Amino acid sequence: MLLRRLLRSTTTITAAPSRPHHLLPVRHYAKAKPKPNPKNSGNNAAATGKGGKGKGGGKGAAAADSSSSSVVESSSASSSAAEGISDVFELSTDPIPHSYDPLLDVGPGGRPLFTPSPSLASLSHRNASTYVDFSLEDWKEVLPEGLPPGMVKEFEETRRCAVMVRKSFLELRDNFRRIVDPAIQVSRKSSNLKKQIVLDGPVSCGKSIALAMLVSWARSEGWLVFYVPKGKEWTHGGFFYRNPNNDLWDTPVHAGKVLQDFLKFNESRLQQLPCQIFDPILLGEGAGVGMMRGVDSMAMPEGSTLYDLVQTGITYSQASVGVVVRLRKELSLVKDIPVLFAIDQYNSWFTFSEYEEPVTMKSCRPIHAKELSTVNAFRSMKHNDMMIGAFSHSTAVGKLRQELPDVPKDARVMFPRYSLDEAATVSHYYLRQRLMKPEKFSDDKWKKIYYLSNGNGSEMRWLAPFV
Repeated sequence: MLLRRLLRSTTTITAAPSRPHHLLPVRHYAKAKPKPNPKNSGNNAAATGKGGKGKGGGKGAAAADSSSSSVVESSSASSSAAEGISDVFELSTDPIPHSYDPLLDVGPGGRPLFTPSPSLASLSHRNASTYVDFSLEDWKEVLPEGLPPGMVKEFEETRRCAVMVRKSFLELRDNFRRIVDPAIQVSRKSSNLKKQIVLDGPVSCGKSIALAMLVSWARSEGWLVFYVPKGKEWTHGGFFYRNPNNDLWDTPVHAGKVLQDFLKFNESRLQQLPCQIFDPILLGEGAGVGMMRGVDSMAMPEGSTLYDLVQTGITYSQASVGVVVRLRKELSLVKDIPVLFAIDQYNSWFTFSEYEEPVTMKSCRPIHAKELSTVNAFRSMKHNDMMIGAFSHSTAVGKLRQELPDVPKDARVMFPRYSLDEAATVSHYYLRQRLMKPEKFSDDKWKKIYYLSNGNGSEMRWLAPFV
């Protein structure tokens, strides 16, 4: 009898789990959700007290909650089925028209939506506020280190790998182009050319995409570019060891990955550049293999190239960090071709890393990013090399002060959000890619999205299907 009572009580208390409702910000057109029944909601409110516990407590309250929730779910499900309304947003499955159609590729004011320029190098300020189209294979070929997360999301949701030519990008490109070749005439001259730039600005204003476009342009011009698409990875994850030679912390796993990424696009170029520094490279601990026995340094033989240097760091884990540090010095001595350092998520190098140093049995000291050997070698902008770093507020590393150490005072450049003209082009592009319904598209509606999002690119894309 006691066993039967226990079984009955458990069956009475146990309620069927309710299916959660998901509202996902992905591509489908918004539909109104059915309003909840005020009677049922009142019953639910009456059945609960402070702290979410039923007033009656015990079996009766639990049974009442389960029954009321099932009634609400069944009523909402029946009303949704009757009205044909779905509370889940899905990617649009509407077929995209032909890639290029003069009748459809129309931007604001009847202007062409896409520019006929075949590359980023041939763009001029007359091509501003238009789109340039590439394939995903083209982007992966020129950026084998990886694409910025914001760019990947844009490509996935628009189902096209096109990017808009913004005036801010053209000014950024012309700045570095005139540094290398001052004789080049541009439409808008600026006497204040900067070799070191820190891109700052609001979240989702396009800093990472502009940096990726700059790297793509520089590599198409034959430049040697050291590109880091995710600078935060230099301060998070992997093994870390204290280097007894310089009292800094080594991250051999990330150092090996940095060398492999740098070799992907620049292999043929590095084979032509000789090493100019032949001092011994100090060794540290390898990833899970410890120190080399009886060896504390490694020297590059005469006639070695930068390709040989990078291969040494990839082959020997104990030398990976030392090779990354040496590579930074070697690249600053290259004079045959322009060299550009491009660091995304640059602000993560001015805060604490994920690593901690044990101090006592119960406490640890957080390790700052500047204490890492690789970050310490690449972070400074107080040199004569061309370098650009982009802040990424999406990674939420904390607010930094206006004047940063190792950065010139005039290096920070504020990157703007979409202007009204750029927002018009973006809206027509989303209409072209079927993110908006043509029969509901109007100037008033896309302007509402623009002012509602304050020119935020990702928010405009998220709000586009609701037009």
